[in-house]
Amino acid sequence: MDLIALLIQIVVGIIFVAPILWLVGRALVGGQKAKFTDAIWIVVLGTIIGAVVGVFVGSLISAIIMFVVWLALIKHFFDSGWLKAFAIALLAVIVFIVIIAVLAIIGIGILSLGF
Repeated sequence: MDLIALLIQIVVGIIFVAPILWLVGRALVGGQKAKFTDAIWIVVLGTIIGAVVGVFVGSLISAIIMFVVWLALIKHFFDSGWLKAFAIALLAVIVFIVIIAVLAIIGIGILSLGF
């Protein structure tokens, strides 16, 4: 496990995933339960736990474990049930994909940055 790569994953997750997770959480559970700091904690803990689980467990089992861990983190921090946590996760993924698609259509993406 490379510490620098883990830190980069955490920072990128906070910048890109946390705001989307926060907005979707606010829409589904309300502003009192879904705070931005909670979304940041979900991303940070999910990334760290994912890295640790990925080191010790195989790929398919790791993916299943991490799916449950992310749902548990959303459930805990946004004070929701399992079904609402799943809805938040699913909607956040859909919103993220739509945003990436729109950015790709208008030409803002990793390829336009010269990488």
